[in-house]
Amino acid sequence: MTTTPPASKQLPGIKGRFTALRPAAGFAVGAVVLFAVAPLALSDFRLGLLAKYLCTAIVAVGICLAWGRGGLLTLGQGVFFGLGGYAMAMHLKIADAGPGNLPDFMQLYGTATELPWWWRPFANPVFAIAATVLLPMAVAAILGSFIFRRRVKGAYFAILSQALAAAFAIWLIGQQATTGGTNGLTDIQGFFGYDLDDPVNQRMVYFIIAAVLLLLIALARQLIHSRYGELLVAVRDSEERVRFLGYDPANVKLVAYVVAAGMAGLAGALFVPAVGIISPALIGIVPSIELVIGAAVGGRASLVGAVLGAVGVAWAKTALSEEFPAAWTYFQGLLFIVALAFLPGGLASLVGIVRRRRGSSRSAADEQGIDEKAPARPVGEPV
Repeated sequence: MTTTPPASKQLPGIKGRFTALRPAAGFAVGAVVLFAVAPLALSDFRLGLLAKYLCTAIVAVGICLAWGRGGLLTLGQGVFFGLGGYAMAMHLKIADAGPGNLPDFMQLYGTATELPWWWRPFANPVFAIAATVLLPMAVAAILGSFIFRRRVKGAYFAILSQALAAAFAIWLIGQQATTGGTNGLTDIQGFFGYDLDDPVNQRMVYFIIAAVLLLLIALARQLIHSRYGELLVAVRDSEERVRFLGYDPANVKLVAYVVAAGMAGLAGALFVPAVGIISPALIGIVPSIELVIGAAVGGRASLVGAVLGAVGVAWAKTALSEEFPAAWTYFQGLLFIVALAFLPGGLASLVGIVRRRRGSSRSAADEQGIDEKAPARPVGEPV
């Protein structure tokens, strides 16, 4: 009996080329949606909301790297988001006040006649932009060195990162004269010389955020598929074996933690011109958990899943808070529980489940020598 080999075995070269081109095709589709479809389909108000959601998606990219690949449940990303946001907001408030003047909240709440010493470097735009990324990374490097070298992991690491978020928010609230206290830094009107009240400039901010998101997805994908990405997964699965091979797991985890912190800081910096405010309410325990929920619902091990999950959860938060102002947090918690209970890998795992089922059916057909695309042979026809 002769059988026809499956199409996947007939044309392996075509399948390989398709697999190699799939990421580029995904980036192309994402670029078209973000830069063409969304600006045409959404109003200025909704586009501004999407810009806000994309900032949370940038944080989710770092969470995917640190948690999805490295097993580091980072419940304190609000700290790094806040560091980047405050660094950017401090510069913009100084610029709005004008040369020689104090920001408005310092004139209202403070008694100082000049900028505090630690505010002055942020008057320089180059320093401020660099600080939005390097400051969170430096803090993460210091904290991570102490935590990982003492082999703190699992739930203990999650609790420590969450406590850090709470401590940072409390400190900001207590420094009302220099950080705005509970209100934070508000009423930001300009962005490097551009008036943020102008819808054209708001769209420019949206395009910048969308471009940064795509670039960071490309960077994270490169890290995940590199030798370092394989080593990070190995550390997640078996730290002791990696240590036996001569690698230091603390350094491997530290790199992922620092990179994720830098992404969160950049997201916070872009959030400020998109929304016009940064406050302790946006960077404490609850916001940090919400960032993780988005990545978990979408799929923490998938970059696309984490991004779409973060955007979806942020959108659901807005929609539910509009319809159910007093109960939307319960819906958000229920969404998280259902996703993890029935799909531990998030919504992105549905693709893998479907592929595995199709692959198992094809394997069964191959073992029986059946070509699924061949026409059925009438009964009695000779083979």
